[in-house]
Order: sequence, then C-alpha cells, then structure tokens
Amino acid sequence: MIHHAVLDYYSRRLATCSSDQTIKIFEIEGEQHRLSDTLRGHEGAVWCVEWAHPKYGNILASCSYDGKILIWREQNGQWQKIMDFALHTASVNLLSWSPPETGCLLAAGSSDGAISVLEFKDANWNHTTFAAHPLGVNSVSWAPALGPGALFAAQPTTTSSTTPNQTSTPQRRLASGGSDNLVKIWDWDAAEGWRETVALPGHSDWVRDVAWSPTPLTRTYLASASQDHTVRIWTTTQPGSGDANAWSATVLQFEAVCWRVSWSLSGNVLAVSTGDNRVSLWKERLGGGWETFKVLDG
Repeated sequence: MIHHAVLDYYSRRLATCSSDQTIKIFEIEGEQHRLSDTLRGHEGAVWCVEWAHPKYGNILASCSYDGKILIWREQNGQWQKIMDFALHTASVNLLSWSPPETGCLLAAGSSDGAISVLEFKDANWNHTTFAAHPLGVNSVSWAPALGPGALFAAQPTTTSSTTPNQTSTPQRRLASGGSDNLVKIWDWDAAEGWRETVALPGHSDWVRDVAWSPTPLTRTYLASASQDHTVRIWTTTQPGSGDANAWSATVLQFEAVCWRVSWSLSGNVLAVSTGDNRVSLWKERLGGGWETFKVLDG
C-alpha cells in the first residue's frame, strides 16, 4: 500500500513510499513517468517522504513505523542514505521541511508523543526533541516564514512602529495535531528552545493533520483535519499570542473521517481528503464563510 506521494519543487520528480518498506523515485516527463530508483533502509512501513528545498541540494527525508528518520541525497546520479536518526521510541508519522528562509530544518511527529526538529547547519546535523502530545503526534506543519502584515511592512526588519506579529524577520513556528484532540502551536526561543504558545481545543477525536496557509496577508490561516468528521479553519491576526481566544474557527462538516488538508500555493484554496475516497476543494466567500466548489470522487 502506498502511503504518501510527493512531487519535488519543480514537479519533475515524484517520490512515493509504501508498506513494503521502500521508497521509489520516478522521473516525470510530460504525462509519462519512469522509475529511476528504489531506496531501501527502513525496517517498517514508510509513512511519509518530503523533499527539501532545492537550494540545499537534492535531499529527501523519510519516516517510518520503525521509529527512524532517514535523510537521502542524490550525488552524481546516485541516491545515498546520508543520515539515520533513531530519535523516537515509536512510529514517526509525518515530516515537514521548514520554509527555506528560516534555514534547513525538518520537523517530525511521533506516536511516542514527541516532536523532533533536525537542523542542517555548518555542514552538521543538530537535533532537538520535545514532548508535545502525550497520546501521540499525528502531524506537524511549519508556519510561513513571515507573519501577517510583514509583506506590507515598510522596513525590512522590526522597527518601533512595527508590532511583533508584523516583523519581517523570518520566524520559526510549528503547528502540531495529536491524539489528545488538540492543535498546538510552538515557537522557537533562542534561550528556552521550543515552547508551546497556545493549545486550540474544539475537536472531539484525533487530529490527523494540520496545515498552515503559505501566504499570510492580513491574517493567518491554519487548517486541522480530524477523525470527528470535521475540518477546522483557524484564523488570527496574532499568531504569536498565547491567548486561545485570539483564534477563531470555522467548522466544515463531512460524512467521513478527515485525513489530510493541503493549501494551494496561493493560499486561497483548501483541499480536504476524507475516508469516503473523496477530495473536496474549498474557498472563502467574500462575505465570510467557506464553500466547496469542486469534489473529486473515487
């Protein structure tokens, strides 16, 4: 069974992973695809693969039921496993690379309740691990490097007339979804490390996925998908606030378990995949609220 498939930055390569413990790399040429390599290294089902930004080279990360995170690099046309991280005591369920403006960082969520963040800097890999959701972490997602309003800031860096949420300094911020039915937001502090900023309640079952909209303008959008048959679209103009009341949620109802959420590159369309083999596309109405404008069935 294939668990994940993802195109690279240029949509020229497709990586897939499956229950047979392998990762396959396909070359995309028009409407044709060709298997170019099969990567072996995991000892359990491989749940997720993610491409790093091309500024860091041809790098692919993978995670598995075996509790490991593997980093692969293509050199001279050959794929090699360059790092093997056994940071968790249970299945590693999902991976997410940070926006390139914040550095080369990879976040991973595990069923052991912890999140790990790997950073490649000065030719070395460093890592930190912190407790997140005691019943297990199902998903992680990086916030955009710039907060709402930063694109319109007059100065390239924070000034006395710019609020903390409008700084154009790249931010390191994560969202996570867990088996405790919560969505949590984490901010990096140079002195304290990763700290929980706010926990967002509302779901009545496991949160299976979280996704930040990639283009914040005047406000931040964060989507969460749950086994309670709902997707919540959280919005705020103060993403760094520790007050959960600073966030408002629009609830989308479905007839089946909601598995994954994904935003378009422009950030104005949300795709939702559900357990009835459907993918629905949603957009925000000018007068407020969200509406579905297309459903892909089967």
